[in-house]
Amino acid sequence: MVIDEHTRDTIRVQPETRYATSGGHHIAYQIVGDGPLDLVFGPPFITHVELFWEEPRAARFLQRLASFSRLIVFDKRGMGLSDRVSSGALPTLEERMDDLRAVMDAAGAERAALLGSSEAGMMAMLFAVTYPERTSALILHGAYPRALQDADFPEGWLPAERAEDWIDEIGQAWVEGRPGIGGPVPPKSQTQAVHDSFERMMRLSASPGAARAIGRMAAMGDVRDVLPLISCPTLVVVRERDENAPASRYLAEHIPGARYVELPGEEHFFWVESAADQDVIIDEIEEFLTGVRRPPSADRVLATVLFTDLAGSTERASALGDERWTELLERHRQLVRTYLSRYRGREIDNTGDGFFALFDGPARAIRCAGELVRATRDLQLELRAGVHTGECEVSPHGVTGIAVHAGARVAGMAEPGEVLVTRTVKDLVVGSGLEFSDRGVASLKGVPGEWQLFAVEQSQTARDEL
Repeated sequence: MVIDEHTRDTIRVQPETRYATSGGHHIAYQIVGDGPLDLVFGPPFITHVELFWEEPRAARFLQRLASFSRLIVFDKRGMGLSDRVSSGALPTLEERMDDLRAVMDAAGAERAALLGSSEAGMMAMLFAVTYPERTSALILHGAYPRALQDADFPEGWLPAERAEDWIDEIGQAWVEGRPGIGGPVPPKSQTQAVHDSFERMMRLSASPGAARAIGRMAAMGDVRDVLPLISCPTLVVVRERDENAPASRYLAEHIPGARYVELPGEEHFFWVESAADQDVIIDEIEEFLTGVRRPPSADRVLATVLFTDLAGSTERASALGDERWTELLERHRQLVRTYLSRYRGREIDNTGDGFFALFDGPARAIRCAGELVRATRDLQLELRAGVHTGECEVSPHGVTGIAVHAGARVAGMAEPGEVLVTRTVKDLVVGSGLEFSDRGVASLKGVPGEWQLFAVEQSQTARDEL
């Protein structure tokens, strides 16, 4: 996941949280951007409109949507900053539809495009049929008309006989502080930092009772009968290995004139994806709503990438507790940024305990990484790092390319307290005084070819190269 400097600076300012009143309940919402069309976003499952802005991936996703719209994002009843519900106060689809209407009224949106992701798609579809005059377009991402899978609806993602067990698992997972267990969760291909961040947001966004109630509503809803009545332009988009893909295809087949786009990948929560993967989906949404697809504007440059993360962070966080771990993590972040500034590194992204930075010279990147390894030990933490030099694509949306993927994979192979580099880097710093130990040849997942790796000898004293 990558974020350019301009976007990162922009998302530091959190939009104002406002409240709409619906049936005596308060529904939290925010308005982002001032584009020519109103776009109401119903996020998937459990969310928190303010915590979104603390998560770089989610923040970038919202900013990108707001770049071509006046984006209205809200917490559905029972989650985030909206009024909570208990297990015995299950919100109905009609009530959720009323909440959406109340948010639109409060935001001054007479007519809007609706983006419903996952289970929020049911609410959006019902609204589009009930209030066609207020719905300019409908975008359904990873959505479904019914969750339960049986002989009547084999496209469902939840076997009907497992429904009650699944709902119980969600409630128990929240009680045990493991909200990623039992409920929706990012795929294993995501980093541990993404999983930790995701679980934190879910844990802080709903109580166990509310999570169970929301899970039940997501599992038991059924809007198949309204699909033929949807009259607005509709886009259905899903990843090909998303468990909701069969149900999304069903939507496209039963909504008159719907456009169906199936993309490679498995991610369901597309606001936790990398910038490049987010853009593939958002480009489709932007073109569908505006008629214009954003042209690529990337420059290819030779650069050195540095990836770092903390080894054993999950165990350390568990031992310290949330409050102490958060304080320690913030000290670590400040430390990383201090050394990046000293060695002229540019922070591109951070994911909790990991950083991605760009340098214009490999020796500076190595010396910075070595200093970070030593300084992090003063916090009783072990940092590991990977360094690679190669051609990168630099665009307004971030830094991408094979060199980025290679650097990330190298960092993932480093031992705690180790700075691991590729042969390219080692060859480029000949004469710098840096010394290396051969770590042999390795295959980097998703990167072609074999790569010879070297560990930087940490016994030598770092020499600033500013």
